[in-house]
Amino acid sequence: MRQIEITKNQSGQRLDKFLRKYMKEAPDGFVYKMLRKKNITLNDRKAGGSEMLQPGDQIRLFLAEETLTGFGAGGKSDKDKELLDKSWAAYRKFGKLQILYEDRHVLLLNKPAGILSQKAYPSDLSLNEWLIGYLLARKKITEESLGTFHPSVCNRLDRNTSGIVICGKSLYGSQQMTRMLKERTLHKYYLLYVEGRMEKGQSVHGYLYKDSRSNKAAISQTPVPGSAGIATAYRPIETGREETLVEAELITGKTHQIRAHLASEGFPLVGDPKYGDAAKNRSRKARYGISFQLLHAYRLVFPMLEGELAPLSGAEIKAPVPKIFSRLGCRLP
Repeated sequence: MRQIEITKNQSGQRLDKFLRKYMKEAPDGFVYKMLRKKNITLNDRKAGGSEMLQPGDQIRLFLAEETLTGFGAGGKSDKDKELLDKSWAAYRKFGKLQILYEDRHVLLLNKPAGILSQKAYPSDLSLNEWLIGYLLARKKITEESLGTFHPSVCNRLDRNTSGIVICGKSLYGSQQMTRMLKERTLHKYYLLYVEGRMEKGQSVHGYLYKDSRSNKAAISQTPVPGSAGIATAYRPIETGREETLVEAELITGKTHQIRAHLASEGFPLVGDPKYGDAAKNRSRKARYGISFQLLHAYRLVFPMLEGELAPLSGAEIKAPVPKIFSRLGCRLP
């Protein structure tokens, strides 16, 4: 018999999902068969699998140790070992990143431009791997706990977009951050430079879709097949020599939304290699060393919260603006 006590990081998920993660190699249906036969119990009672796990819950598996070992129960699979290797490699590569806020459920960090939020290819190293390496190094999680829950980033920034990335350290933290992002109660503000003089701000709507011919996000004012509705609000802060410093609120959150949406409004981002002005980009790279879009996720405003996330209730979190933003002469907030 093997007994498992559920930790805070593991709580908040269904019993059957936890067991399938714990016994990675078990055949389909095996978990439910064992639950029906009471070979697996929850708090010494028969369970169906849909129960939501709470901290301190006791799971007992009345199974032969050879069976558990054969199903990889509690052990490290080749995939687990690869994750550990990549996590330590990412932690060594990216080093000490600036943490803006941390509690036992959530970590907010300031991502430098040039780092992936999530892997694009299997060989990539990203913030997801760095986060696990950081938590292991600080002894805030164990290698064993990764068998049933992977801490991960909750929002994605483009590789060359800097700023605040939200990370879930626990399942509860991940679920709550994802819920707020989906419900749009967590307000996200970006600082950016656009080409030209922007005289006034506004809130704009449209439909974003992938243009397969150009491999870009494109904007339509009416729905087209495969499109999603988007909303972006922006306002000018200060006008520079040939550009405007702008604050934008990402009301919806789609890939390349701010970059494509503002370009469609006649205000492409300074330095943007995909949606910007190629000639001006070359000139600014030569003059100022700007080689990517000047886009920074610099401010988060949380809704009123209760319970274990109450310390973030109504909080405003800011990420320092990269020095490269000051090269164009505008006063930064």
